[in-house]
Amino acid sequence: MSAEIWDSVPLAPPDSVGAYRDNDGKPWVLPVVKKATQILLNNPTLDHEYLSIIGLPAFTSAAAKLILAPDAPAITEGRVVSVQTISGTGANHLGALFLSRFYQFNGDKQVYLSKPTWVNHYAVFKNVGITPVEYPYFDPRTLGVDFDGFKSALLDAPTRSIILLHACAHNPTGVDPSREQWEEIANIILSKGHFAFFDSAYQGFASGDLNNDAWAVRHFANKGVPLLICQSFAKNAGLYGERVGALHVIAPTSDAAKRIRSQLSVLQRSEISNPPAHGARLMSLILNDPKLFEEWDRDIKTMAHRIISMREQLYKLLTEEFKTPGSWEHITKQIGMFSFTGLNQQQSLALMEKAHIYMTSNGRISMAGLNTHNVRYVAECLDKVVRGELS
Repeated sequence: MSAEIWDSVPLAPPDSVGAYRDNDGKPWVLPVVKKATQILLNNPTLDHEYLSIIGLPAFTSAAAKLILAPDAPAITEGRVVSVQTISGTGANHLGALFLSRFYQFNGDKQVYLSKPTWVNHYAVFKNVGITPVEYPYFDPRTLGVDFDGFKSALLDAPTRSIILLHACAHNPTGVDPSREQWEEIANIILSKGHFAFFDSAYQGFASGDLNNDAWAVRHFANKGVPLLICQSFAKNAGLYGERVGALHVIAPTSDAAKRIRSQLSVLQRSEISNPPAHGARLMSLILNDPKLFEEWDRDIKTMAHRIISMREQLYKLLTEEFKTPGSWEHITKQIGMFSFTGLNQQQSLALMEKAHIYMTSNGRISMAGLNTHNVRYVAECLDKVVRGELS
């Protein structure tokens, strides 16, 4: 084979992965996951046969109840179609592919993404022939939601547009709308006939409360907003490498649900044939066993509260001890794994090159990387770079 065949392939830019770390900066295997793993290992009936094309039913049905609530009308009426996916990325891809094939676009195939959003969203939609269009979301002046710009974009978008929404812990900003703002967003989307594409990667991980973090999705579903949900168990169960996720499409009727399920099955078959079993079996045990679920809930709180504590400590050091110039309230107002510090590109690069504190060039830092051993050093370096004294 001639080497020239691949000469036109460009070198792709590097990518980074956000993952939780404990107070010693180490990966943390949730105790409940260890317990569920032992249960599986001691099960003499366990085999390695294929799952069905759309996944393990005990997992997908429990996952739908987790995000929508067990008594959700869409579930009790048989209108939810759930498919096991290769974590949240796979759910995003399968959802985008399904819409590309079957959604009745009003004009060009487009999806509205928040500016900024998880960078992989762009590639996921482009790969299935849907063009990303940005809507205003983050206001760098207030370090909060540009709500007026957000609403205007929804109102100006063509009828029946697809709007991608982060269910909670917006990635990468950590800034979420309030419940009142979510209500307004839902009303606009409903009035315009838009389709809500929810990406839920941090349920429970954001606030420590599984129900609180599902509020926006449940509100939209109960109002009858057309939607689908991409669900990941990478962050909230620490199952990063097991690739456990689900896609849930809410149909208007049970008959429509049957048709949607049949087409998702065809698409899934052509892409991965069958989803992997191990992670789904772990989550099925945890979601369906009340004692394991209770333990998982405690583990989630452990992770979420540690990150919240780091936010509080960083804020206290900057404002009370170092008295760093500027407002730092956004550190504690933002939620989830990431925070937009408000630093500019020059300051961010200085922190990386001179202090070896690594972040993206737009000032986004992973709060999971902070711990009691390094938070003071990070605060001290932030103070110095803001004052122009970092050397």
